[in-house]
Order: sequence, then structure tokens, then C-alpha cells
Amino acid sequence: MTQPQIEPTERPTGAPPFSSRPRTPAASAATLVSEQGRTSIADSVVAKIAGLAAREVDGVYQLVESGAGAAISGLAQRVTGTAAVDRGVAVEVGQREAAVDLKMITIYGASIPDVAQAVRQNIITRVREMTGLIVKEVNIDVTDLYFPGEERTPPEKPETPARRVE
Repeated sequence: MTQPQIEPTERPTGAPPFSSRPRTPAASAATLVSEQGRTSIADSVVAKIAGLAAREVDGVYQLVESGAGAAISGLAQRVTGTAAVDRGVAVEVGQREAAVDLKMITIYGASIPDVAQAVRQNIITRVREMTGLIVKEVNIDVTDLYFPGEERTPPEKPETPARRVE
């Protein structure tokens, strides 16, 4: 069985120019071509892979979004009860390459440069293994620190006082 190949950037002899080729996959999706057909990989798939790969690294507390989109996304997740695995991840995907930007909170005490390098390497490896794309860069913003033991606990409900009159 032949391995899928990423669509070449050079035009094979006798092939029509890229601009005249029919474009079936959605814009901003990676296209893999083999003898048996094409596979299109959406940006959101690459973002999810990168988000999960980042969370696999010790020292990462969570990935975070910022801005108005974060508030809307957070509200939607609370209503639906689902977690967005691509939260805090932005990607640019070409035909053969990808670039990843992410924002994360690290755990206090962990070496931030070591955590960032481990996250970067894990994302590069996972995206390459799962999609065949070459990750050219992984830009990481550490936006906060998490201090273990300082979780917010919901305030306890005061006990309902016994009724004094009936």
C-alpha cells in the first residue's frame, strides 16, 4: 500500500496549472493526495489535535481564550456541557505545512521554558503523525499561573433555619 503524499507544490509534466485545477476541499484545509483519492483536513481538526497534544504535557493546567469570543464560547460550553478541545488554539493550515498559536496557563513550580518546549515538541509530533503536515512553528503565550490548592470552592449553602412557627 502506498503512503498518502501531500500534494506537491511543483506541477508535474503535462498537468494543468494549479490555478486551473478544480478545488474540491474547503478553503483553509490541508489536502493529502494518494493514488486512491484525496483527503481534506479542516483547520478545526488540526486545532483539536494541537489542543489535545498540549494538554498531554505535565505542567500545563489549561488552555485559555481571550477576548469577547472567549466569553461567548465559555457560555456556550456551560449551557451545552461540552468542552472545546481547541480552546486557546489558533492554526493556519496550508497544503503541506501548519503554524500553531496557543495560550495556556501553567502550574506554579513547573519550568515554563521546559513546559513550553515539551508542548511545542508534542504538538509537532502529534500533528505530523496524525495528518502528515509539517508544523513550521508553535507560538506559545503563557497567560497565567495556577497555584495548586487554591481552587475556588462554591460557597456552602447556609442551613435553612428550623421554622419557629407553624
